[in-house]
Amino acid sequence: MTSTPVPGASPGAPRRAWQALIVLLAGMFMALLDTTIVNVALPSIRTSLDASEATLSWIISGYALAFGLALIPAGRVGDRFGHKWVFFTGLALFTLASLACGLSQNDLQLIIARVVQGLAGGMFVPAVTAVIQLMFPPAVRGKAYAIMGSVIGVSTALGPIVGGLIIEAFGVENGWRLVFWVNLPIGILALIATVFLLPGGVALPQTTQVSRTGVDWLGLVLISAGLVALLVPLIEGQDQGWPLWTVFTLAAGVLLVVAFGAWEVSVAKRDGNPLVPPHLFSHPAFTGGVVLALVYFAAFTSIFFTISILWQAGLGRSALESGLVSIPFAIGTILGASQSDRLAKRLGRTILVVGVALVTIGLIWIWLVMLLTTPGDLTNWHLLPPLFLAGLGSGFFIAPNVSFIVATVDRSEAGGASGVVGVMQRVGSAVGIAVIGSVFFGTLTVTGPGADALATAFTHSATMAMAVSAGFAILALALVFALPRRVAGNGSVPAAEERMTGAGDPIPATRSD
Repeated sequence: MTSTPVPGASPGAPRRAWQALIVLLAGMFMALLDTTIVNVALPSIRTSLDASEATLSWIISGYALAFGLALIPAGRVGDRFGHKWVFFTGLALFTLASLACGLSQNDLQLIIARVVQGLAGGMFVPAVTAVIQLMFPPAVRGKAYAIMGSVIGVSTALGPIVGGLIIEAFGVENGWRLVFWVNLPIGILALIATVFLLPGGVALPQTTQVSRTGVDWLGLVLISAGLVALLVPLIEGQDQGWPLWTVFTLAAGVLLVVAFGAWEVSVAKRDGNPLVPPHLFSHPAFTGGVVLALVYFAAFTSIFFTISILWQAGLGRSALESGLVSIPFAIGTILGASQSDRLAKRLGRTILVVGVALVTIGLIWIWLVMLLTTPGDLTNWHLLPPLFLAGLGSGFFIAPNVSFIVATVDRSEAGGASGVVGVMQRVGSAVGIAVIGSVFFGTLTVTGPGADALATAFTHSATMAMAVSAGFAILALALVFALPRRVAGNGSVPAAEERMTGAGDPIPATRSD
C-alpha cells in the first residue's frame, strides 16, 4: 500500500486508504438510498402488481429484519477472514437482489428479493466502519467519519426526491422498477473498484481478541425463526382476518425467543461465543437502552410509510409530491446530527431527552394536523413545521445514542453491546412497520365512491397509525432516562462502534465477543 498522501489530506493518511474510502462509501450510499427511496414507490407497487397491504409492510419490514439479523455474523466473518471479500460478496448480492426486485412479477417474488437485499446490506455495511477503523490512523479517522456522515446525510435526503422524480418521469408501471435499478450502475462500478482499490486481507490485528469458536449459528437460527414467527401474524393477520394460525404463530415466536435466550445462557456457561452475550443484560440500564432502541426506531421509521401511502393512494398526489414531503425532516436531521456530538459533550443525556421530546412533539403535531384538517385540504405546508421539528430531534438523538447505551456496560463489553443495539434498531424498524401497517390497513374502510370518500378513509387510517407512532415516541421518551447522564471521557466507545447513520441504520461494531 502506497503511503503517498492525498493533497490536502491530513498527514499519515495513505492515498490507498482514501481511495478505498470512496469505494466503501459508494456501497454505503447505495444501501442508505434504498432505505428511503422505496417509501415513495410503495403506492406504485401496490397499483402495478395489485399488491396486498401486507406486501407493502413486508417490503420494508422484511428488508429491515434481514438487514439486522445479518449484522453480527457478517461482522464476525469479516473479523476472521478479512473484510474485503465480505464487502464484495454482500455488495454483489445486493446489486443482484436490486435487479431481481425490479424484475418481480408478483408479491412473493418482490418480498423474497427484498429480503435478500436486506441480508446483503447487513453483510457489507459492517465492513465499511471496520475498514475505516483499521486503515485510518487515529489522527485522521475523524475526517474519514465526517466524510461518511456527509454521504449518509446526502443519500437519505436524496432518496425520496430521486424516487419521486423517477416515478414521475417513467410512470407508475415502470417507475418503481427503476427505483430499484438505480442501484445497478453504482453497484457494478463499486464492485470493479473493490477488486482494485480495497486492500485484501483487512482483518482485525492479531492483538485483538477474535472469536475462536466462530458464529453461534444455532442461536442465529433460533432468533431469526422467533422474530419471523412474531412478524408474520403482525403483518398478515389483519389482511386475513386474524385466523387461529396467527395466534399459534405468535405463541411459537415467543417460545422460540425464550429458547434463544436459554441457548445463549448455555453457550456462555460453556465458555462459548454466544451471538448475544447474556451477561450484558445483567446491567438494567443496558436492558432499558436496548428497549429504547427498539421502541424509538419503531416510532420514527414508520412515519413516511404512513405519509407516502396517504399522500398517493389517499389524496391522489404524485410520487414526487410525496417525496417532497420528507425534505423538512431530512434537513432537520442533517442539522441536528451536525450539532449532536458537540451538544452531547456539553449537555450529556439531556441532548437525547431533547431529541426524543422534539420527535414526540413533532409526531403529536402531525397527528393533530391529520385529525383537524379537512382531508382533501392537506398539503405539504401543513406538515413542514412538525416534520422539521421531528427531523431535528431525530438528528440530535440518532448520532450519539449508541455511545450512551453502550456506556451502561463495561468497556470490555462495548463490542458485543454495540452489536446488540444495532440489531435491535433494525428489529424495531421491522416491528414498527408491521404494527403501523396493521393499524393503517386494519382501520381502512372506504364508505363511498369518489375522491372525497377515499381521502377521508385514508386520512382517518393515517391518523390512527400516526397516533400509534406518537405512542411509541412517548414510551421512548420515558426510556431515555434509563441511560447514564454522561459518557465518560467524551465517549467510552470506539468510533467504529458508535457511529450511526442519519436514516437510523446502524453501522455496527464488527466485534461481538
